[in-house]
Amino acid sequence: MALTRTRRLGVSSLPPEKTSFADMPDPAGVTAALVPAFSAQLVRWQKSHGRHSLPWQNTRDPYRVWLSEIMLQQTQVATVLDYYTRFLQRFPTVVDLALAKPDEVLGLWSGLGYYSRARNLHRCAQDVVRLHGGQFPQTAERLQTLSGIGPSTAAAIASFCFSERVAILDGNVKRVLTRLTAFSGDLASNAQERTLLGMATELLPRRNLREDMPRYTQGIMDLGATICTSRQPSCLLCPVQTLCLGLASGAPERFPIKTRKLKRSALSLSLLWAERSDGAVWLERRPVTGIWGGLYCFPVFAGEDELLAALPASLQDRLQAVPPFVHVLTHKDLRLSPMRLVLSARPARALQLPEDGAWFGRDDWIVLGLPAPIRKLLGG
Repeated sequence: MALTRTRRLGVSSLPPEKTSFADMPDPAGVTAALVPAFSAQLVRWQKSHGRHSLPWQNTRDPYRVWLSEIMLQQTQVATVLDYYTRFLQRFPTVVDLALAKPDEVLGLWSGLGYYSRARNLHRCAQDVVRLHGGQFPQTAERLQTLSGIGPSTAAAIASFCFSERVAILDGNVKRVLTRLTAFSGDLASNAQERTLLGMATELLPRRNLREDMPRYTQGIMDLGATICTSRQPSCLLCPVQTLCLGLASGAPERFPIKTRKLKRSALSLSLLWAERSDGAVWLERRPVTGIWGGLYCFPVFAGEDELLAALPASLQDRLQAVPPFVHVLTHKDLRLSPMRLVLSARPARALQLPEDGAWFGRDDWIVLGLPAPIRKLLGG
């Protein structure tokens, strides 16, 4: 049935002697058998069935590709779209981004999460201007010398923009390749991940690299995002189903194998929402490391007792409890309990607050980098 469906879709199947690789003795043998067909079929499929409408596609501008790759780390495409557009409107070139103030960059990033990405983004832009004359390096190896650019991001930029024959290995690609080859190595092991990277490199196109490398890279990302999904993959629509050892095994969903998983944790925090009668709120910059690193935030306390201990007794009866809520991060649930304190001018002066904060009116805080729950509380 699978072979019939494949032909109906217009995708050529392997010659009879290569329709199954289940008896291949090792990953290198599996990869060698796949090389002649996989990249060609993937490139053909991407031309007619891949994604072509995303704003960072159909360009060889490394600034735009780099920006999209950083934003898409751990973040869904639908979430990134508006942020990407706003960033390009404000910072149309890497020089514009390099010249921006850190708070402006964090302000535009606010709500996208993983704020170290924004700080690295700004530092990287400055390095590109300062060290490379505003031009991105053209190889994956040199791109990795820049802040915040790891091997997979560097490979994506080099492949899309400069047609370098280099493999990306993000989550979607790992899933496609481990299923394709029935790769049984545990990706919790760095050694096994290096083995998979070697296999990924062998599968890359070898001819017409200027056109085929960008299309292949986009194609394997598209395949993982739209067809070879983590749950209920659409194997009947897959352009390489006749090559897929995971499908032949009857359980493609069991790949990739990764035994070490991060456990979710929870953290309870109390927030002091201090507000003057003129509407200005007190915000202080968070430490660079830890939750909401480098962002402006309400003062954060480990609990209500700690918050009360930081206030003069004369102000404690002014506190108004705000309904607590949970803010979900990737591997942590933040249980937040805000306490609102509305102050007139004299009590505001009596409030002893840290030197690394200030009172901000709405026109001021709206452009700052704020954690998503703080921005939501403030109505911004």
